[in-house]
Amino acid sequence: MTVPQQVIIILIVVFGTMMTRFLPFLIFSAEKPTPSYIKYLGKVLPPAVFGLLVIYSLRKVNVFEGNYGIPELVSVLVIIVLHSWKRNMLLSIASGTILYMFFVQIVF
Repeated sequence: MTVPQQVIIILIVVFGTMMTRFLPFLIFSAEKPTPSYIKYLGKVLPPAVFGLLVIYSLRKVNVFEGNYGIPELVSVLVIIVLHSWKRNMLLSIASGTILYMFFVQIVF
Protein backbone atom coordinates (compact mmCIF):
# COMPACT_ATOMS: atom_id res chain seq x y z
CA MET A 1 0.00 0.00 0.00
CA THR A 2 1.39 3.38 -0.92
CA VAL A 3 1.73 6.31 1.46
CA PRO A 4 -1.11 8.32 -0.15
CA GLN A 5 -3.39 5.30 0.16
CA GLN A 6 -2.48 4.95 3.83
CA VAL A 7 -3.17 8.64 4.44
CA ILE A 8 -6.54 8.39 2.70
CA ILE A 9 -7.52 5.35 4.78
CA ILE A 10 -6.47 7.11 7.99
CA LEU A 11 -8.50 10.20 7.04
CA ILE A 12 -11.56 8.07 6.27
CA VAL A 13 -11.26 6.28 9.61
CA VAL A 14 -10.86 9.60 11.45
CA PHE A 15 -13.90 11.01 9.64
CA GLY A 16 -15.97 7.91 10.46
CA THR A 17 -14.97 8.05 14.11
CA MET A 18 -15.75 11.74 14.35
CA MET A 19 -19.15 11.23 12.74
CA THR A 20 -20.10 8.49 15.21
CA ARG A 21 -19.08 10.81 18.06
CA PHE A 22 -20.74 14.00 16.80
CA LEU A 23 -23.82 12.62 15.02
CA PRO A 24 -25.90 12.01 18.18
CA PHE A 25 -25.37 15.63 19.24
CA LEU A 26 -26.47 16.82 15.81
CA ILE A 27 -29.55 14.58 15.66
CA PHE A 28 -30.77 14.94 19.25
CA SER A 29 -30.83 18.52 20.49
CA ALA A 30 -30.55 19.47 24.15
CA GLU A 31 -33.95 21.17 24.12
CA LYS A 32 -35.92 18.04 23.16
CA PRO A 33 -36.16 14.98 25.42
CA THR A 34 -34.30 11.86 24.35
CA PRO A 35 -36.64 9.37 22.60
CA SER A 36 -37.63 6.36 24.68
CA TYR A 37 -36.20 3.84 22.19
CA ILE A 38 -32.78 5.50 22.44
CA LYS A 39 -32.94 5.27 26.25
CA TYR A 40 -33.95 1.63 25.90
CA LEU A 41 -31.01 0.89 23.60
CA GLY A 42 -28.67 2.66 26.00
CA LYS A 43 -29.91 0.39 28.75
CA VAL A 44 -29.85 -2.99 26.96
CA LEU A 45 -26.94 -2.75 24.51
CA PRO A 46 -24.00 -2.69 26.96
CA PRO A 47 -24.98 -5.98 28.68
CA ALA A 48 -25.75 -7.50 25.28
CA VAL A 49 -22.31 -6.57 23.98
CA PHE A 50 -20.61 -8.10 27.02
CA GLY A 51 -22.72 -11.24 26.69
CA LEU A 52 -21.68 -11.50 23.06
CA LEU A 53 -18.02 -11.09 24.05
CA VAL A 54 -18.32 -13.85 26.65
CA ILE A 55 -19.88 -16.22 24.13
CA TYR A 56 -17.25 -15.32 21.53
CA SER A 57 -14.43 -15.83 24.02
CA LEU A 58 -15.64 -19.22 25.23
CA ARG A 59 -16.84 -20.63 21.90
CA LYS A 60 -13.80 -22.87 21.30
CA VAL A 61 -13.35 -24.18 24.83
CA ASN A 62 -13.34 -27.97 24.69
CA VAL A 63 -14.15 -29.62 28.02
CA PHE A 64 -13.33 -33.09 26.70
CA GLU A 65 -9.60 -32.68 26.04
CA GLY A 66 -6.51 -30.96 27.37
CA ASN A 67 -7.04 -29.03 30.58
CA TYR A 68 -10.84 -29.44 30.34
CA GLY A 69 -11.54 -25.71 30.32
CA ILE A 70 -10.30 -25.23 33.87
CA PRO A 71 -8.45 -21.91 33.23
CA GLU A 72 -11.51 -20.47 31.50
CA LEU A 73 -13.93 -21.66 34.17
CA VAL A 74 -11.83 -20.37 37.08
CA SER A 75 -11.21 -17.03 35.36
CA VAL A 76 -14.90 -16.52 34.59
CA LEU A 77 -15.82 -17.39 38.18
CA VAL A 78 -13.24 -14.90 39.50
CA ILE A 79 -14.66 -12.22 37.21
CA ILE A 80 -18.21 -12.92 38.42
CA VAL A 81 -17.24 -12.93 42.10
CA LEU A 82 -15.09 -9.80 41.87
CA HIS A 83 -17.69 -7.89 39.90
CA SER A 84 -20.48 -8.94 42.28
CA TRP A 85 -18.34 -7.89 45.25
CA LYS A 86 -16.65 -4.66 44.08
CA ARG A 87 -18.84 -3.57 41.11
CA ASN A 88 -15.69 -2.44 39.31
CA MET A 89 -15.60 -3.63 35.72
CA LEU A 90 -11.95 -2.74 35.16
CA LEU A 91 -10.86 -4.64 38.27
CA SER A 92 -12.89 -7.74 37.50
CA ILE A 93 -11.98 -8.00 33.80
CA ALA A 94 -8.28 -7.23 34.40
CA SER A 95 -8.08 -9.75 37.25
CA GLY A 96 -9.77 -12.46 35.22
CA THR A 97 -7.52 -11.81 32.24
CA ILE A 98 -4.35 -11.85 34.35
CA LEU A 99 -5.44 -15.04 36.11
CA TYR A 100 -6.27 -16.71 32.80
CA MET A 101 -2.90 -15.77 31.32
CA PHE A 102 -1.16 -17.05 34.46
CA PHE A 103 -2.95 -20.39 34.13
CA VAL A 104 -2.27 -20.73 30.43
CA GLN A 105 1.37 -19.59 30.51
CA ILE A 106 2.58 -21.08 33.80
CA VAL A 107 0.22 -23.66 35.29
CA PHE A 108 -1.20 -25.55 32.31
